[in-house]
Amino acid sequence: MIAFAFVGLMVLVFLAIPVAAVMGLLGLSLNFIFTDIPLWRALGEISWGAFTEYTLLAVPLYILLGELFLRTGIAEEMYTALSKWVSWLPGGLMHANVASCTMFSATSGSSVATAATIGTLAIPQQRKYGYDEKLFLGSIAAGGTLGILIPPSINMIIYGVLTNSSIPQLYMAAIVPGLIMAAMFAGTIVIRSLLSRDKEVRITATWAERFASLKHLVPPLIICFVIIGSIYAGIATPTESAALGVLAVLVLAATRRKLQPAVLLSAFENTMRTTGMIMLIIVFAYFLNFVLSGVGLSSSITAFMSDLGLSPMWTLFAVIVFYVILGCFMETLSMMIATIPIIAPIVFAAGFDPIWYGVVMMILVELAMITPPIGINLYVVQGIRPTGGIGDVIVGTLPFVLAMFVMLALLIVFPSMTSVFL
Repeated sequence: MIAFAFVGLMVLVFLAIPVAAVMGLLGLSLNFIFTDIPLWRALGEISWGAFTEYTLLAVPLYILLGELFLRTGIAEEMYTALSKWVSWLPGGLMHANVASCTMFSATSGSSVATAATIGTLAIPQQRKYGYDEKLFLGSIAAGGTLGILIPPSINMIIYGVLTNSSIPQLYMAAIVPGLIMAAMFAGTIVIRSLLSRDKEVRITATWAERFASLKHLVPPLIICFVIIGSIYAGIATPTESAALGVLAVLVLAATRRKLQPAVLLSAFENTMRTTGMIMLIIVFAYFLNFVLSGVGLSSSITAFMSDLGLSPMWTLFAVIVFYVILGCFMETLSMMIATIPIIAPIVFAAGFDPIWYGVVMMILVELAMITPPIGINLYVVQGIRPTGGIGDVIVGTLPFVLAMFVMLALLIVFPSMTSVFL
């Protein structure tokens, strides 16, 4: 049964069938072959349960926030300002890519939105100044993954819902690892640039220009303060803070006279499109989980892991290897929803803290977003480029993949870094 489910999943994925349809077809096939659960009624109840989950209301709100952030010009001004402050380092504008992804992540919550927004702004600069294209593209794809580690994070909301974990605690636990991860990306760029013989252009600016640009960093900092500050102060839930963040962007856009009907219409359209895609994935992932439980696959995997008698560390190592491999072939959101209800109880039973494991899980999801052949950020960045093959993006992300593995090791050795703000 396990082999059938895995092979079926891989076949459907490689046929380029949409992920939601893959999970729906796999669920129907497993039910038809191994059991006779009345699925149509179950699908209706599962759909209703997913669509009425209050916490998931934050998903479209964070997507809308990111759209408004981009379309009102706040993101472009932020990138320009950060480039004046960090582009003197070895690696030049690539540090602006990581810094912009870090700040945008603190307002968006979406890895795809982060990579797409910063990539749209940065890639023309790469061609203008002649940077090493592969590493430059890799810094955008990898930097974009910070969108699901640095709070607010849509994927953390999904994890919290699936494991009944506190989302505010998850957010607070991820702040320090997220900043360390961003610093490690910057360090990776510095090391790679120093080892390279390629000449690169470093953007210089006077101190007067740098201080003058600080005003452009105020809007994203205000939005970040509204979102994270309201959660940390206990004023708002993650869902309510998302609504406050959208309100803050609208107010800032209005004061800047950027709140035009065309801007709002475009932001609403893209939000509806992205939300529809995500919710369809969520519904069919819940449906697949229901079928997997019904046919006994979930309990079989749990029993198999228990019978192995692995120590806690070996159990964690097996889980990491599992996600690294699965992340190469499966879209991240569906991967989380399909596996966390099965894998997380095993990890918790081994004695690991759910909040700490949530941060580890986010880094594993980050890895999945930049590992071929299904790494979605690879295709997002490739889609922005006017020419060239996706192999350039893949090669460019390899140093950052290594940095992520180092970050996983640090989390295992120093788990207390997730409890600094708890």
